[in-house]
Amino acid sequence: MKIYIDGTFYPEAEAKISVFDHGLLYGDGVFEGIRAYNGRVLKLDEHIDRLYDSAKALLLTIPLSREELIEATLETLRQNNLRDAYIRLVVTRGIGNLGLSPLRCPKPTIFIIAATLELYPEKYYREGLKVITAATQRTSPAALPPAVKSLNYLNNILAKIEGLNAGVEEVIMLNSEGLVAECSGDNIFTIKKGQMFTPPIYAGALGGITRGIIFDLGQTMGVPLKEIQLTRYDLFVADEIFLTGTGAEVIPVVDVDGRMIGDGTPGVMTQKFIEAYRHLTQTTGTPIFV
Repeated sequence: MKIYIDGTFYPEAEAKISVFDHGLLYGDGVFEGIRAYNGRVLKLDEHIDRLYDSAKALLLTIPLSREELIEATLETLRQNNLRDAYIRLVVTRGIGNLGLSPLRCPKPTIFIIAATLELYPEKYYREGLKVITAATQRTSPAALPPAVKSLNYLNNILAKIEGLNAGVEEVIMLNSEGLVAECSGDNIFTIKKGQMFTPPIYAGALGGITRGIIFDLGQTMGVPLKEIQLTRYDLFVADEIFLTGTGAEVIPVVDVDGRMIGDGTPGVMTQKFIEAYRHLTQTTGTPIFV
């Protein structure tokens, strides 16, 4: 595996980041998880746009142009001869001292990893996930804007640990008002009486790229969509629930806190979204090899 670091490709064993990098010391940085399918990178422009928006919100200047960063991402895939991959694109504040001040970090660090990924075993796409509600609340938007995809993921990790301890693969996170925000790594959608619902961004949800794809697919499929505040009760009585994310893609949920969703199997509409999403991944995107 070859890894891009600040303009140079290194073998995996030689790819190193300084222990004084503020991305490591303080989680000061931003990232994108991106997928390539069938020789094309899905929604690359949208991912790059979100990365720059996240960096701007943190007053972090990315030292490459948008075009240069796109080319570096594609070249990382070419260097590893990958047509299907998960790409982790990271920009940190860079090397500084042991103080918090970003002014002591003169140059941000950029690294790109391209590898294979299976976030959930295939059986969960056929049978569905069981999930629980985490006691760990989603970080308040007043503390850290959910639109910023930062390296500080401890809040999500603590929630994920709760799920692992309970024997489930994913957890639902509530905000300080007890309303559904998102999962530890995925957005959440419910379906009730033919309508689709998802929490708004201000509830604490990340504006996921896959979430946006579902918006578009829903419109094409004629499924009404509303961004509304959801409670746990809304989840318990939903006809169908599915999660979305770059790594997770579209995955059904069949049990929430011991409550069976629908008949306990992936719903018809959820299966249609899975099929439509998988078709999209194989037919669209930025070509890797030209």
